[in-house]
Amino acid sequence: MLHHMRLYDQPFTSMALGKKTVEVRLYDDKRRRIKEGDSIEFTKLSQPSDQLLVEVTELNVFPTFKAMYESLPAACFDAEHKTIEEMVASTYTIYTPQQEQKWGTVAITVKVIQHE
Repeated sequence: MLHHMRLYDQPFTSMALGKKTVEVRLYDDKRRRIKEGDSIEFTKLSQPSDQLLVEVTELNVFPTFKAMYESLPAACFDAEHKTIEEMVASTYTIYTPQQEQKWGTVAITVKVIQHE
């Protein structure tokens, strides 16, 4: 199954270069439909013609972003230079703690298939 998501420039570029191998999302209804082996087409927010096709290789569900960041190496998020607290604070600029509490979180491990 093919899913569609948008990404900000920095994480898009990081994923395209193979540095970011895990995408962080709320485990909402849309993300609960994703299965290992599915494909995701990421579109760069600032340049919708720039797209990245990836294969989902693993899904890991966590109750909080903090639990996720404590469980997985910072390198898979291309965030070796950040503390866990900085990673959580950065994620809270996109999602609210209320959304996190309602849905939980999912770490989507991906492998780049094609970059257009």
